[in-house]
Amino acid sequence: MPPYRHISVAVPVLAEKENLPRLLSRLRQQTFSQYTLYVCVNNEDGGYGFDENQECLQILRQADDLPIIIIDRSSPGLGWSGKKKGVGWARKLLFERIMEDHDNDEIAVSLDADTDFNPEYLEAVLDTMNSHPASSAFAVPYYHPLCGDESLDRPMLRYECYMRHYLINLLRIANPYAFTALGSAIVFPLWAYRRVGGITPLQGGEDFYLMQKFAKTGTVELLFSDPAYKLMTVRPEGRASQRVPFGTGPAVAGGLNSMESRYPFYSPEGFAAIETTFRTFPALYYEDRETPMTAFLQQQLNTDNLWEPLRRNFRTPDHFIHACAERVDGLRILQFLKNNPSFRMPDTSLPVRFDIDPVTKLNDFRNQLFDQEMTLRKKNSSSTIQ
Repeated sequence: MPPYRHISVAVPVLAEKENLPRLLSRLRQQTFSQYTLYVCVNNEDGGYGFDENQECLQILRQADDLPIIIIDRSSPGLGWSGKKKGVGWARKLLFERIMEDHDNDEIAVSLDADTDFNPEYLEAVLDTMNSHPASSAFAVPYYHPLCGDESLDRPMLRYECYMRHYLINLLRIANPYAFTALGSAIVFPLWAYRRVGGITPLQGGEDFYLMQKFAKTGTVELLFSDPAYKLMTVRPEGRASQRVPFGTGPAVAGGLNSMESRYPFYSPEGFAAIETTFRTFPALYYEDRETPMTAFLQQQLNTDNLWEPLRRNFRTPDHFIHACAERVDGLRILQFLKNNPSFRMPDTSLPVRFDIDPVTKLNDFRNQLFDQEMTLRKKNSSSTIQ
C-alpha cells in the first residue's frame, strides 16, 4: 500500500446553519491542506430543515476558498422521498461519491457538522494512517463538551459515561468488538470500505454496523490520547435531537428519567460471561460445549445446532474461531446483556448520582472513565478477530 497523501472529509448536514461556519473555520485552520470536503445537505422533500438547509447551501457555496463538493438532497425535488432517507443514506451518498473520485489509497474521515476538532486533526489522521497502513478503520477518541445547561449536561454525561463504561469492560476482556462507533469519530481507507461492501444506510446506527463490518474483515484500531494522539480527539456537541432513533441526541432529549432503563450500566459478571464464551471457541471446534451465551444464542438464532454448521464450513481451527466471532458479534453481545436483567447495575450503585450531584462531580466521573478508556485503548492498541 503506497503512502496516503490525500483525505476526503464526509459531512452530512441537516439544519446546521449555526454550526457550519465553525466547521468551515476549523477546516481553514488545518495544518494539512490536501483534503476535499464532501457535504450532503439533506432533508425529506419539503420536510423538516428545508428552509434552514437552503441557507446552509448558500453558506457552502460562498466558501469558494475551500475545496468543497456539495451533494444537494434538499432543494425542491431533490429531497428524500419514500424509505430512502436520513443520515444513513446521506453518509452512503457521501462515501459513494468519494469512491467515484478516488482510488483505494484515499482516507475517508467521517465527521458531523456539530463536531469541533483541532487544527492538527487531519495531519494527525494522515500520519496515523501511514503508520498503520494495514488497519481497516480507526475509532477516534471523542469528548462531548459541556454546554452550561444542566438539563442537557446531566443526560449527556450520563449517556457518555454509559458508553465509556461499556467500552472499558469490552476492552478489559480484549473483545474484538471493543469500539465506540460515532459517525463523527470514524476514519478508514477506501480499500477497506470497498472490501466490506460499503455502509448499510439505516435510519440510525449505520456507523455501528459499518465499524462491525470492519472488525469482521480486518483490524479496527483504537486510537488513544497520549501526546501523539491527543490531537485527534473530536468534540461533538451533546445536544438534544430527535433526528435519529437512538444515540446521543435522542438520549439527551429523553432526559434522565428513562436513561437507566434504556442505557443501563452492565455488571462485570455480564462481561465475564462474554469472555468465557469467546475463550471456549477453540474447544468448540472439536466438540459442543455449554457456554454462558449458549441458551441466548439458541433462542436468538432459532437453532439448537449452533456450531456444527460452522465446523462443516470452516475446516481449520483458525477459520472456525473467526466464524464463531463473526456469529457472536457486537450486536449479539449487546442483546445478550440487555436480555439478562441480572446483569443490569442500578444507577444507585454508581459512585455518582446523575440526578442530584453537581455537574462538576459528574464531569469528574466522566473524566475518570475517559482516562481509564485511554489507558486500555493503549494497552489493546488494536482489535481484531483472530
